[in-house]
Amino acid sequence: MEEQKSVAGGSRILLSLASFVIIVAGLKTSASILLPFIFAIFIAVMGGPAVFWLKSKKVSLGVAVILVVTAMIGILFLAGYVVGSSVNEFVQVLPSYNARLQEILESWIEWMDSKGVNVSGSIALEYFDPGAAMNLAARLLNSVGGLLTNAFLILLTVIFILLEAWSFPGKVRKAFGRGELTLIRFEEFASKLKRYVAIKTATSLATGICVGIWGMITGIDYAILWALLAFLLNYIPNLGSIFAAVPAVLMALIQYGLGRALVVAIGYLVINVVISNFLEPRFMGRCLGLSTLAVFLSLVVWAWIFGPLGMLLAVPLTITLKIAFESGSKTHWIAVLLGPPVDENGDSSEEEPTPTDS
Repeated sequence: MEEQKSVAGGSRILLSLASFVIIVAGLKTSASILLPFIFAIFIAVMGGPAVFWLKSKKVSLGVAVILVVTAMIGILFLAGYVVGSSVNEFVQVLPSYNARLQEILESWIEWMDSKGVNVSGSIALEYFDPGAAMNLAARLLNSVGGLLTNAFLILLTVIFILLEAWSFPGKVRKAFGRGELTLIRFEEFASKLKRYVAIKTATSLATGICVGIWGMITGIDYAILWALLAFLLNYIPNLGSIFAAVPAVLMALIQYGLGRALVVAIGYLVINVVISNFLEPRFMGRCLGLSTLAVFLSLVVWAWIFGPLGMLLAVPLTITLKIAFESGSKTHWIAVLLGPPVDENGDSSEEEPTPTDS
């Protein structure tokens, strides 16, 4: 009897692993189709509160959706103009920037040699490529620009989602027929997701604006581009601010030297400490947090599945999964593993949501 249970348990594990591999393979194969729809869902989540607010002010649903989508179109056109013109110009001059970085690294190696510190220049240049961060930034911004070519499909999807959102709770109640329990779970999930996306977008926008102003003050080239990069990468906690700062600091190093690069780095540090460590936790709380390991693994997995854009989607998608896992008692343990650290007794200083019993 015990042997049969062991075989059945092993079979369930193998079946779960096989299902996981099939799902991941399907996501990777259909990435070009899924990405616009995933972005459309997140845009609709951000625009949903505005539509509901307008509807509460006696504005018809159709007019509310048109007003919100019109504002989104303006933002997309502005982002498309900035991304398109700036990225194309940046990509054209990128080889000269990389060459300049190589020269700076070689001069530092020569200086260290003159001080008695023996460093092999060929090995240093082979294993430390200072232009890699600039190339990664260019690839990421190019990917965002490529996504904007699907702007019509994304906006059309957003319109249909917003039009259906008002009646979706009723559809959930009718489809599953489990009284108010399913609807409560869905509303908890939707509320947490909207709150996370709204607060994260607001703090990311504040980060981008501050970075853009600081870039203009310090006089580095492509300050608006680095502001856009800071806005996008702020969706990645802990690591995103580092990824966003490196290209701007290297740009200051190329233009003005080490002193100005340190000034730019200090500005990034102050901006991210104030916004990410003080303002964001105050408004969002820590109950939606992820462990550092979960953040890193999500970056690796989603970037492998969706490419450079997967880095931007990694944490929002993982947070979405965590919120979904929290809604049920059978999957709550997965949310705990994805969440922040706990002490030896299993207690956490962070607020843990209580799963709804099935």
